[in-house]
Amino acid sequence: MTRHSSVIAQCRNRDGNDPIFIWNGEARARAAAGDDILNATIGALMNDDGTLAGLPTVIDTLRELTTSKVGGYAPISGLPAYRDAVLHDLFGDSPLVNQATAVAAPGGSGAVYAAVVNFLDLGQKMLVPEFFWGPYREITNHSRRGLDPFTMFDEDGAFDIAGMTAAMDRHLETQGRVLLVLNFPCHNPTGYSLSEDEWKQITDAIHAAGQHGPVTVMIDAAYMEFAGSESRDWVQYVPRMLEHATVLVAWTASKSMAQYGSRIGAIVGLHADPGELSQIDNALGYSARATWSNSPHLGQLAVTQLLTDPTLSAAVAEERGQLMGLLQTRIDAFNARSSELELPTPRFDAGFFVAVFTSDQDRTAAAMRELGVYVIPIPGAVRVAVCSTPESTIERLTQALQAGLAAAR
Repeated sequence: MTRHSSVIAQCRNRDGNDPIFIWNGEARARAAAGDDILNATIGALMNDDGTLAGLPTVIDTLRELTTSKVGGYAPISGLPAYRDAVLHDLFGDSPLVNQATAVAAPGGSGAVYAAVVNFLDLGQKMLVPEFFWGPYREITNHSRRGLDPFTMFDEDGAFDIAGMTAAMDRHLETQGRVLLVLNFPCHNPTGYSLSEDEWKQITDAIHAAGQHGPVTVMIDAAYMEFAGSESRDWVQYVPRMLEHATVLVAWTASKSMAQYGSRIGAIVGLHADPGELSQIDNALGYSARATWSNSPHLGQLAVTQLLTDPTLSAAVAEERGQLMGLLQTRIDAFNARSSELELPTPRFDAGFFVAVFTSDQDRTAAAMRELGVYVIPIPGAVRVAVCSTPESTIERLTQALQAGLAAAR
């Protein structure tokens, strides 16, 4: 009997899971079976005892708001108070608030999806540095767009401004528009944060490119709050970008409030022309209705309170500061051991991850798994989730990395 597949050709033979969750699942299964496993795969901040690190004030606020009210629909684009709170969280009381709109989305992933389907035509490609968050590829493929990585680091280990500029020029020539994603500060997966001079040069390049065609820049700010005092340094460059470009921001409470599963985020759009800003707002709201429809009501209510109530906001900042201290001890320990062993890494000052460069990421990761240490292989490197790695295990982690690199030679 002949059987015909109803799944369209483009969607056949796809993996139904993400590689990060696949390797995390294998690591957890081995640990449950009694193996001594060090799991540095998942992008969530964990306590040293392996439990999920949380913010008590966030959890208490969610609990107090869990009433019948939250069972109702939130507006498609989000609660007005929530949308306003997100804008003021990013831009304070600066004039940028009046040049911006925010639309609720299910985490940063939803924000990226909304950017792709509204700022690229079918078949066009999104620009990203060559080291990038893996789901960018799935999001662009699924929406029938594409991904075009450019060289991220120059010979001196700095961000490759020339490579980015050339890529923007190429896209303006070949597809008539640019959608550039900058996942800073605390880049996932490398851990790199841009210097002030790099931000200036990037801004100049965007300012120049935008005079030749539509240029849109998305700041994927997922890990922004873990950059400490530099978390919003990038905002000062937005006004100059807006002179000739559209700016988007992927904002999420997943990392900043340790609510990875609540899926509370927003896509923020900025434009100097009020008429164009209205078009952006309508387009983003339309995409929300056409995909996830309404973002979680409970999460929006809670995040609004947490951002706007001074007492709650201060408590969250203090609790987050404690988690940042926990994370920083791991970063410092990793950097010290990495320097001793001469592991090839970019500058790593803050964030959840660091990349260790390798000529064969699959062999490196496989050799490490034989030692019971799990990391994520990505093209040209392995991604290490320092966020979930206790300081006491950093020596084991770096030794396994050294062995994995040797196996790849």
